[in-house]
Order: sequence, then structure tokens, then C-alpha cells
Amino acid sequence: MDILKRISAFKAESEKLAWSGSFKDYLELLRKDPTPAMTAHARVYEMIESFGVVEDGGGTKKYKFFEQEIFGLDRAVEKLVEEYFHSAARRLDVRKRILLLMGPVSGGKSTIVTMLKRGLEQFSRTEKGAVYAIKGCPMHEEPLHLIPHELRADAERELGVRIEGSLCPSCQMRVRTEYGGNIENVQVERVVVSEENRIGIGTFSPSDPKSQDIADLTGSIDFSTITEFGSESDPRAYRFDGELNKANRGLMEFQEMLKCDEKFLWNLLSLTQEGNFKAGRFALISADELIVAHTNETEYKSFIANKKNEALQSRMIVMPIPYNLKVSEEEKIYKKLIGQSDMKHIHIAPHALRSAAIFSILTRLKETKKQGMDLVKKMRMYDGEEVEGYKEADLKEMQSEYIEEGMSGIDPRYVINRISSALIKQDLQCINALDVLRALKEGLDQHPSITKEERERYLNFISTARKEYDGLAKKEIQKAFVYSFEESARTLFENYLDNIESYCNWSKIKDPLTGEEMDPDERLMRSIEEQIGVSENAKKAFREEILIRISSYSRKGKKFDYYSHERLREAIEKKLFTDLKDIVKITTSTKTPDEKQLKRINEVTKRLIDEHGYCPVCANELLRYVGSLLNR
Repeated sequence: MDILKRISAFKAESEKLAWSGSFKDYLELLRKDPTPAMTAHARVYEMIESFGVVEDGGGTKKYKFFEQEIFGLDRAVEKLVEEYFHSAARRLDVRKRILLLMGPVSGGKSTIVTMLKRGLEQFSRTEKGAVYAIKGCPMHEEPLHLIPHELRADAERELGVRIEGSLCPSCQMRVRTEYGGNIENVQVERVVVSEENRIGIGTFSPSDPKSQDIADLTGSIDFSTITEFGSESDPRAYRFDGELNKANRGLMEFQEMLKCDEKFLWNLLSLTQEGNFKAGRFALISADELIVAHTNETEYKSFIANKKNEALQSRMIVMPIPYNLKVSEEEKIYKKLIGQSDMKHIHIAPHALRSAAIFSILTRLKETKKQGMDLVKKMRMYDGEEVEGYKEADLKEMQSEYIEEGMSGIDPRYVINRISSALIKQDLQCINALDVLRALKEGLDQHPSITKEERERYLNFISTARKEYDGLAKKEIQKAFVYSFEESARTLFENYLDNIESYCNWSKIKDPLTGEEMDPDERLMRSIEEQIGVSENAKKAFREEILIRISSYSRKGKKFDYYSHERLREAIEKKLFTDLKDIVKITTSTKTPDEKQLKRINEVTKRLIDEHGYCPVCANELLRYVGSLLNR
């Protein structure tokens, strides 16, 4: 890629976006398409929608805008978009509320706000997201504010838009002095939302209350021009450069809002409810902006406990942003964070990040009152796995059992710090699940906020994650070994199907060698079904379900084969592995393998590398580890 060519193309593209004309030209533009006159809330919602929306099997909407950065928070994001952004875009009263994202540290609150800011910048460069402003206005305000209040009802009917707000003091003076009151000649330009250029995005971060000035929010007097213009109420002697001024037409972020001094929050009372704020010696200044803040649960509880904050509290929409509760999504978080580092050259063995994710999720889940359901089963159901004896209704019941579930536990930042400590060790080519779990265990002693009781619980969860990894490791070797015996697996599969067909049809089965008619081999069928936990009572339903599946495939003209039924394939492989266990034990644990064993080891290692994502180092480590497990 030629970087200079790309820079040149980007510059040319930016120049194409430039548009300027008179207010009269702008009105003509709105007659063709009124969307540029949408509110800041509508602009944010349209931006999110423009990336696409899909529904998962459970009816939850997934917004593609968030999917590259936010993982496992589909329900929280859906609530955020539908209950706040969508409602606010339709001018319902929630647009007069501050959006407060409340949740535990490292849960994704700041990431969501950063994504909204970057998304707005990108959207304003598209035709649908175009923003037009009065040229030279320090607040980049909506040109329709030029229309006198008395004439707005007619203008709204003619253009099909709603007009809210008044001209800022600077534009009021310029209309009088520069344009002689002729609003049709006022110049309008297209602007691109940019945090860097302070157009449409403002960010306020609390600092020492003694040194921080309210001017950071609302602008300040320009003392260098006060002698020239002679009055503090002259707009030319005022800098409209506060964060609330610059966030007009877009988004205002309050970082750690509840840490702010009270006087900084008072300005928000009028801004949220009436859409204006007080600055200097001017009348109230209109601002169309979405105010989004974030805080943690402890600070929020302290805030609502203070009666003096009732007025501001009533002007807030609080959206909980909990930790992710899905193992597979947690894995994606770690992959993303590691991918942003310079440690990509160190290979991470399969299931290493999954083991860390299992530990994290277990610390965040709460024990359910549902009979027979432990945390590991619950974790699997949350991750979309089927657990025998439980249905979709049980999952939904558990998800609504605790409102605060996911608001506590180990945060991703701690886990990634511990993975980093494992990655940074010298002369490492690869790290595996045991390295990661060891690093997590060692880090618990250094974690400042973990109590002795929590430490004991977390150590138990590390042990549970290790057991889960042991199962995954055995299964991986099982698959690699069974591959060498794939013909045996297919034969066993066909044999099982013949037997269940005979069982369900109350018929005899013919011996392929002798031609003798026999009863179905119950012992064989049960030895396979037991591998995946099919009980004696459930065997008939399981067998019938497979026959129904075969019949369905046949009607559609498809062949029911070894890969058509995931659970049956798993049962066949487990059964075959059980039968082969002694061979695997000998092959993986022998220190001086013979030629036949060596050939098998090489076949299995090659399969682990080629098809399962292992490198030569971790493939050999896995073989040795599983050998030691089988010999226990």
C-alpha cells in the first residue's frame, strides 16, 4: 500500500464533502431531503442503525455497530439502543435525560462512548449523516435557527421538519452587523463532526475542584478584547469554546461524571430539560446535544443517597452495563486485547484463553435456586450450550433471577494483565492453558481488593477451570486419535443406526456375516448413549429423535451421515476413544516409542497442528499432559 497515495485520496475525498451556500440554498436542500435537520439524538440512532441489525434465535437484536468491540453484552446494548437512543430519536421525553452508563470497572462503558464518538465522526462524512451549520458560528449551530419564532410553524409545515432552539449570541450579532438582518444571505457550510477539531463532540473530565473552572464547560470572557468592545455582554468579547458549546449538534461525554464538583452539574439541569444553558452575561444559549456519562456502581449508590442530588437524578436514564457472562465472548475480548499488543509473535495454544474465560465467568455468576443446576452447567447454558434436562425457558428464568448478576467478579483488565505476565517471560515460543491458569493463581495474592473469602472462592474456580481444560484436552487428543480410526468410527455409526431402527420398529436385525436374525444389541446402543449422558429413561426419545432426523433428511433429498448429528458423533468418538484408551495411554506416555507408536504420534501431532491450531511445541506438550491424565 502506498501510504502517501492513500493520504492524498483521503484528502481529495474530504474536499469533495465540502459544501457552502446561502441560507436560501440550504432551504432548497432541505426541501429535497429534510434529514440533515435531524436532532443530535436522531443522528446517533441513525448512525447505529446504518451498520445493520440482526436478530438472534432468542429474539435479541444484535447491532452490528458494536460487534467489533463489545462482546457478550447484546441484551444490555439492545436495551440501551431501544429504550434510550430509539425513543430519544423519536423526540420522546427520554431525550431530555442524561444517559448514565453504570457498571463495574473494565466492563465496556468507556468503549461504548468512544465508539459512539468515532461512529458519529464517520457518519457525518456520509450523505445520510451530513451536518450543516451557520458558517463562522463557534457552536456550529443549525441554520434553521435563523427563522424567526413567529414564522416557524409555517416553515415546519413547508419543509417537513421540527425547529427547536434559538440563535447563539454570536450569530445574533453577526446577522445584525454582517448581513444587515437579511437572513437569506447568511452563509451555511457542511461540517464534519470531529473530536480533534472540536466540532460536534465535547469531552469533560473532572480534575481538582480548586483549579477547574466552569469556563471549561460554558466558555469564558476574552480579556484581550474586552477593552476593544467595552462590555462583557458583547458576544465578540466572549469565547464560546466550552465543552458544552463545542458538543452542540452531537455528543457530550462526561467522564466519571459523579466525581465532578456540584457546580459543574448544575448546568446540566437546564440543558437536559430545556435544551439550553447559561453562560456569561447572555440569555440562555440553546444546545442540541446528547449527554452521556459513565460511573461505577459504588459512586452511583453514594450519589443517589445524597438528597441534594434529587433534581439531577430525576433527569437521568441509568443503563446498567454489566460484565459479559458468555465464555466464548470473553475469549474474544482477550484475543482483541492481545491482538493490539506487540506480543502477537508468541503462539497461544488452543483453549488457553478459554480456560481464563471460564475462570472469569464463574466469578461473575450467581448461584441459581434451580434444582440440579450448578455454576458450570449455568455457565454452559449462558454460552449457548445444551444441558440435558433444561430448556430455553430455564435459561430465561435464570437470566432474570438476579438483576445485579454480572455487576461483580473478576474484570477483564486483571485477566489480561496476568496473561501479559505469562506472555512476557523470556524464551517463550508458546503459552498454554496451564501457563495462563498458573499466572491467574499467582496474581490473586497481588490483587488489592480481594478478600480472604473471595480468594478461596477464586482458587476453587481456577481448579474448576483446570478440570474443564482437562476435559477439553482429552477431547482434542480423542479427536486426533479417532481420526486415525475414522473407518472404525463410521462402521460403529452405521451399526448403531441399524440397531436403533430395529429397536424402534420392533423388528429383528440381520447379522451381516451369518445372515442370522437377532434382537437389537441393547448393550452396544447403551455403551454409545451413555457417553453423552443419555439416561435409561431418555434412551427411547433419543433414538426416535435420530430416526425423525433421518426421515427429515430423506424427504429433503439429503444424506444423513456421520457429521449430521453433533451429539451422536460426539458419542461415537467418545465410545471409540474409551475402547482405544489403552492404546492412547501407551502411545502418549511411553518414553521410547517403537516405530508403530512413533508413526501414530506423528500422525496425531500433524493433525493437531494442521487442523486444531496447535504449534509443534504445544502439540507435544498436550500429548504428554493427556498421557499423564490417563495414567492417573
